[in-house]
Amino acid sequence: MFVDTCCWLGIKVIIRLEGFLGVLTKTINFFFVAVLGIVSAFMTITLVLIVYCISKFSPSNCVALFKHQTEDEKSVEAFVIQYGSLSTKRYTYAHIKKMTNSFRVKLGQGGFGTVFKGKLSDGRPVAVKVLNSLKASGQEFINEVASIGRTSHINIVTLLGFCFDSKKRALVYEFMPNGSLEKFIHGHVPLNTSEHIGVQKLFDVALGIARGLDYLHRGCNTRILHLDIKPHNILLDEDFCPKIADFGLAKLYSRKESIVSMIEARGTIGYIAPEVFNRSFGGVSHKADVYSYGMLILEMVGGRKNVDAGVGSGHTSEIYFPYWIYNRLKKEEFVLDGIISVEENDYARKMTIVGLWCIQTDPKQRPSINEVIEMLEGRLQALAIPPKPFFSSPPRSPPTAFSTS
Repeated sequence: MFVDTCCWLGIKVIIRLEGFLGVLTKTINFFFVAVLGIVSAFMTITLVLIVYCISKFSPSNCVALFKHQTEDEKSVEAFVIQYGSLSTKRYTYAHIKKMTNSFRVKLGQGGFGTVFKGKLSDGRPVAVKVLNSLKASGQEFINEVASIGRTSHINIVTLLGFCFDSKKRALVYEFMPNGSLEKFIHGHVPLNTSEHIGVQKLFDVALGIARGLDYLHRGCNTRILHLDIKPHNILLDEDFCPKIADFGLAKLYSRKESIVSMIEARGTIGYIAPEVFNRSFGGVSHKADVYSYGMLILEMVGGRKNVDAGVGSGHTSEIYFPYWIYNRLKKEEFVLDGIISVEENDYARKMTIVGLWCIQTDPKQRPSINEVIEMLEGRLQALAIPPKPFFSSPPRSPPTAFSTS
């Protein structure tokens, strides 16, 4: 009897133990399947991301996405992803190197990069600006692509594409055969020589620049302040049609805004409006570009930098050209010694008067850029001589661009 009871109890324990082991086995199998599913899902998602990355970005950028990135690189990558839906083409650095034949022909160099001549696959010549990773921050790259990518105007250089391969960044522009305006007005070439492009042509160039600025200030859905208008940033095509370039310091702002919020000063010494670096002169607005434009066309008239010595015929000790030409303007004579006809003098006087209006210290006294166009296209006799400019740039200031951002 006792033996039968023990056997029965043993059988019951064995049955319960088998049941427990069965449940335990099922539980282990469930967790194993669950873990296997999670790992498979993770690997699938990773594979999808890699495939998407390879199809969307260059290989070096794909690697960069899975590595530690600086805040600068993250901001640029985020911008590029957001901007990817727009029409500007993205190139790999390998494409840029092939396009420029390993950077063989150098066209020029600026503070933030070097420009090389290149050629697209269809044979079109291009100018490729390779940004200096040590000097140019990601913000300059973003400014350039975001601002110029929104434009379409005969007097604005066309951005054809860009490259962002981690620290390798480049911008691809249409090619301008005649280079920058700087070489035509800073070569100290007398107005009456064959090498000079002529006063009337300079007037046409000045009018074209004003129309380009008017488009930036009023023609875009988002208004654009260039903030670095100077001869080096005006490019000329084969017909000497001017095109505004280099938007690295540009500022985008709403059409509802009249004053632009700026933490740091931007621009090139000698062309910066007073209010840009000292708010006591007023708030920063589109009038800052007007000031730079005024300094630019005064240099076009004078054929030299505004802070150069030896103006006029060489018999003056004055250094600041706007002061010198203002005094000549009030006399009934040709404004410059190299001018030989009344027609040329009328063009020079008109550009001079407009330029002096544009560089007035008080932004409220400066015309808007559309008013500048009206003044240039109107009658010379209708233009009033402005007050003598009060503010001047320091003599012999270095023509370097700066931004404390």
